[in-house]
Amino acid sequence: MPYDRPIIKVEPPGPKAREFIKKHHELIMTSTHDPENLPLVIERAEGVWLVDVDSNVYLDFTSSVAVNNLGYPTHPEIARAINEQLSILAHAAGTDFYNPYQVALAELLTSIVPGEFGKKVFFSNSGTEANEAAIKISRYSTNRKYFISFIGSFHGRTMGSLSLTASKPVHKKRFYMTMPGVIHVPFPNPYRNPWGIDGYEHPRELVNRVLEYVEYWVFEHQIPAEEVAAVFFEPIQGEGGYVVPPKNFFGELKKFADKYGILLVDDEVQMGLGRTGKMFAIENFGVAPDIITLAKALGAGAIPLGATIFRRDLDLEPGVHSNTFGGHALAAVVAIKNIEITRSLLQRVAELEKLFCERLAQLKERYPLVGDVRGLGLAWGIEFVKDRKTKEHDSKTRNRVVYEALKRGLVLLGCGKSSIRLIPPLTITEEQAKIGLDIFEEAVKAAH
Repeated sequence: MPYDRPIIKVEPPGPKAREFIKKHHELIMTSTHDPENLPLVIERAEGVWLVDVDSNVYLDFTSSVAVNNLGYPTHPEIARAINEQLSILAHAAGTDFYNPYQVALAELLTSIVPGEFGKKVFFSNSGTEANEAAIKISRYSTNRKYFISFIGSFHGRTMGSLSLTASKPVHKKRFYMTMPGVIHVPFPNPYRNPWGIDGYEHPRELVNRVLEYVEYWVFEHQIPAEEVAAVFFEPIQGEGGYVVPPKNFFGELKKFADKYGILLVDDEVQMGLGRTGKMFAIENFGVAPDIITLAKALGAGAIPLGATIFRRDLDLEPGVHSNTFGGHALAAVVAIKNIEITRSLLQRVAELEKLFCERLAQLKERYPLVGDVRGLGLAWGIEFVKDRKTKEHDSKTRNRVVYEALKRGLVLLGCGKSSIRLIPPLTITEEQAKIGLDIFEEAVKAAH
């Protein structure tokens, strides 16, 4: 049935939810669940609405971590495409046998990814696999040893991509040693950086400091520039707090990397496919990376799918890398239809950006516990602090806001040390967005 607003029949977690949460923790490996602040047990979903096992109805501002960009359970056109393709071909070992569906998706991806140069694609099942492929492509094609990544970044949890990740210490706890050869440097976070620069007021100074740091402290003290294969980055840091760098950063980084023959690897796993109002978030910054990685939204919330799109001249030799399930026929058909639908939603995302920008700016004015608001399109981060002058993180208040929102029928996810991300499905209407923003403010007020 269609819903027009949240319906909370019993405060979460209800009796059925408590039972499933208990069984979950008895049977399933401990991961990233938070039963204290987010005790949500989803039974079904429709559009932008999630329904739990106790029949509570919630408005979703998470897109299941930027996967369900087209809503739930998936877009009707995606469902039709799946049903049709299942009667034709689903999997047929796409790295051993050829099929027309992979070729069609690769042709589409290489045509829409930024860059006026020939491109190729490697298909996988997830973001971390897409980034592992990018690591291999970068090292193999350049025959260089090292990588540069940014503090606050998240590129995955498998051992290669984990080496690039630097958003939370728990990710690497007891996993030493990870892949050697990664140097982490400060990201140009306008709100919180090592130099205390206000990057909103002085973006060029912040960008210059970051590049000067790499040039002097890394290249003149730690590793030779000519042995660096690639710089990995997220155009907007996701797990690290939804941090948007200054507009000129990636243009300057590109010049810097070209100076030393270093590749740029753009991790679009969380921000790609329309999330920022552009098909790829890097388009907001006017740069064409050498390699782009995708996953999450690429499978339209229905099929796991990752992709690594790279300059054709960086290709590997036969047998160097492969994958069993990645980009099989069913996944390829889903992704093609997904891209078509997403393109039609870009204008909607751009229009809703104005609403989120205005409402969240007002929120910051009203509540001193909100230290910073940043975002593009339908990707917004709100950082909570104990004091605006000291900028001391306030993760407890952040967690209270998440739970107070859940009690009122809005689903949120934290990120960074004390931030919340607002990433509703791209299919959300203006009226639904306003309902969510109203509840969000109620939750902030209750946690104040």
